[in-house]
Order: sequence, then structure tokens, then C-alpha cells
Amino acid sequence: MRDPTTPAPIVEMRGIEKAFGAVQALRNVDLVLYPGEILGLVGDNSAGKSTLMKILTGAYQRDAGEVFVAGQPVHFKSPHESRDAGIEMIYQDFALCGNMDVGQNIFLGRWPRKGLFVNRRKMYAEADSVLKRLKVDVNSVYQKVESLSGGRQQSVAIARAISFQPRVVILDEPTANLSVMATERLLETMLELKKQGVAQIIISHRLVDIFAVGDRVMVLKRGENVGDRYVRNTGEHE
Repeated sequence: MRDPTTPAPIVEMRGIEKAFGAVQALRNVDLVLYPGEILGLVGDNSAGKSTLMKILTGAYQRDAGEVFVAGQPVHFKSPHESRDAGIEMIYQDFALCGNMDVGQNIFLGRWPRKGLFVNRRKMYAEADSVLKRLKVDVNSVYQKVESLSGGRQQSVAIARAISFQPRVVILDEPTANLSVMATERLLETMLELKKQGVAQIIISHRLVDIFAVGDRVMVLKRGENVGDRYVRNTGEHE
């Protein structure tokens, strides 16, 4: 029986299976994520981490198993459907338009309108509000994204995800190409999201980052869940 003081999971995946031809990518994988929790997802390059997250977001379809969001069974057919349910995934390439400014990128494809025209005043005001909420430091919402450092581009990608008001944010190797300073800023942003109740899954090979901000770490190996531990009870050497 679940402890009544423990919140209900925001995401639960049960018995997930996925094969690509003869290759079994995932075998009976379970995952649980709670509101405001930061879960580190680790494993080698063929462990199935990205495959599992793409199933959660609807980019891939599972062969077997169940997925629940806020206790409701779901079967997303596309990332658009998972976004509508409050799940955002930020990929390594950030998927930003370098020749557009920060505000335009945050609201790309869904610019606020006033009649037939884009309501630029509202767009930039809301973009600035999101950045301040995350305590992200950029010179201006009018600055071209291509002129930003990798760390600040990552922050803009997170701000765009947060502008959808998600309940869950998935970050795929977010610190892989960042400087030490940019990594520290990103981890601070993740902790700020945690304070706001946003659950996060961080896929990373950098255990030091997971141990800096994570609550729990889940280990995949050859498509199977071989470990799930609280960070406070675990050392990096394990």
C-alpha cells in the first residue's frame, strides 16, 4: 500500500517493451516519476534511455506495456499529443532558429496574435517573464539566438518548453557541450523548476550533474532496468 503522505506519480510506465526488427531495445521496463522530482536516467549508449523517453513523448510507439500521466492511461501518437498533456522534451540540438531572436524562438509557431497580426508587445513581454521566472540571464529578448553561447541557447530552449506550462520536462544530455559555468547555470535552472513543482528527467552520462541536483537515479542496461535508487543513499562509484 502506498504511503498516504507520498504524492501520486505524475508519470508511470509499466512493462514497456520495444523492438526494432530483431533488436530488443526495451524489456519490461518500469519507470515512476513524482511531481517536482528530478530523476536521473543513466546507462551506456545502447541502454535504451532515449528510446524509453521517445515512447513517453509519443515519438515512438511501444510494443507492449502501459503509460499513465497523472493516473490516467495514455497512448500518445505524437509529441504534439504529449505536449498537450504537459510533457516537454528538450533535445541535444535545442531545435532553435539561430536567425530569429530570443522572443521569437520561445513562441515559435504559436506567436500571440492581435487580429491578423502578431502581437509583438505581448510576445516579448511574456518571453521576458518566462526568462525572469527561470532566472535566466540574457541581454535582451530581441537578441539573435545565434549570437548566444551554448549555455544560454540551452536556457532559451528550456524557457520555450516552460512557456507551454509543462508538468514534466525531459532533458537529453543537457550539459554535454556546456562549459563549467554554463553547466552550473543550467543546474540552477533545474532546481528553480523543481521549486515550481515541475518534474524532470535528465538523461546524462555525467553522474556528477545528476548527483548535484537529482533525487533519484535509474539505471538501464541493454534495455532493462537494473537499478533505481535515491541519490542521497547512493555514491557515484556504485
